[in-house]
Amino acid sequence: MLTLVFGVLLIVLILLQRPQTDSAGAFSSEGGTGTHTRRGAEKNIFRGTILVSVLFVLSALVSVILG
Repeated sequence: MLTLVFGVLLIVLILLQRPQTDSAGAFSSEGGTGTHTRRGAEKNIFRGTILVSVLFVLSALVSVILG
Protein backbone atom coordinates (compact mmCIF):
# COMPACT_ATOMS: atom_id res chain seq x y z
CA MET A 1 0.00 0.00 0.00
CA LEU A 2 2.82 2.40 0.85
CA THR A 3 4.51 1.63 -2.48
CA LEU A 4 1.33 2.68 -4.28
CA VAL A 5 1.25 6.00 -2.42
CA PHE A 6 4.91 6.69 -3.24
CA GLY A 7 4.29 5.72 -6.87
CA VAL A 8 1.39 8.14 -7.30
CA LEU A 9 3.30 10.91 -5.52
CA LEU A 10 6.31 10.29 -7.75
CA ILE A 11 4.16 10.57 -10.88
CA VAL A 12 2.68 13.86 -9.66
CA LEU A 13 6.10 15.32 -8.85
CA ILE A 14 7.50 14.31 -12.24
CA LEU A 15 4.56 15.90 -14.03
CA LEU A 16 5.01 19.12 -12.04
CA GLN A 17 8.52 19.59 -13.38
CA ARG A 18 8.67 21.79 -16.42
CA PRO A 19 10.55 20.55 -19.49
CA GLN A 20 14.09 21.81 -20.02
CA THR A 21 13.56 22.69 -23.71
CA ASP A 22 10.67 22.93 -26.10
CA SER A 23 10.40 20.48 -28.98
CA ALA A 24 11.82 22.97 -31.50
CA GLY A 25 14.84 23.71 -29.31
CA ALA A 26 15.57 20.05 -28.71
CA PHE A 27 16.30 19.36 -32.37
CA SER A 28 17.94 22.60 -33.45
CA SER A 29 21.59 23.53 -33.23
CA GLU A 30 20.72 27.00 -31.94
CA GLY A 31 20.44 27.84 -28.29
CA GLY A 32 22.56 28.14 -25.19
CA THR A 33 24.90 25.73 -23.52
CA GLY A 34 22.08 23.56 -22.24
CA THR A 35 22.71 24.27 -18.59
CA HIS A 36 19.89 25.25 -16.28
CA THR A 37 20.03 26.42 -12.68
CA ARG A 38 17.08 25.37 -10.54
CA ARG A 39 15.76 27.97 -8.13
CA GLY A 40 12.97 28.26 -5.60
CA ALA A 41 10.01 25.93 -6.01
CA GLU A 42 11.58 24.16 -8.97
CA LYS A 43 14.55 23.18 -6.80
CA ASN A 44 12.26 21.91 -4.03
CA ILE A 45 10.20 19.86 -6.48
CA PHE A 46 13.40 18.38 -7.92
CA ARG A 47 14.73 17.42 -4.49
CA GLY A 48 11.33 16.07 -3.48
CA THR A 49 11.27 13.91 -6.61
CA ILE A 50 14.63 12.41 -5.69
CA LEU A 51 13.52 11.76 -2.11
CA VAL A 52 10.22 10.15 -3.13
CA SER A 53 11.95 8.01 -5.76
CA VAL A 54 14.39 6.68 -3.14
CA LEU A 55 11.51 5.98 -0.75
CA PHE A 56 9.59 4.26 -3.56
CA VAL A 57 12.51 1.95 -4.36
CA LEU A 58 13.12 1.16 -0.69
CA SER A 59 9.46 0.39 -0.06
CA ALA A 60 9.37 -1.84 -3.14
CA LEU A 61 12.45 -3.74 -1.95
CA VAL A 62 10.99 -4.20 1.52
CA SER A 63 7.74 -5.38 -0.02
CA VAL A 64 9.59 -7.98 -2.12
CA ILE A 65 11.75 -9.16 0.78
CA LEU A 66 8.90 -9.47 3.26
CA GLY A 67 6.60 -10.67 0.71
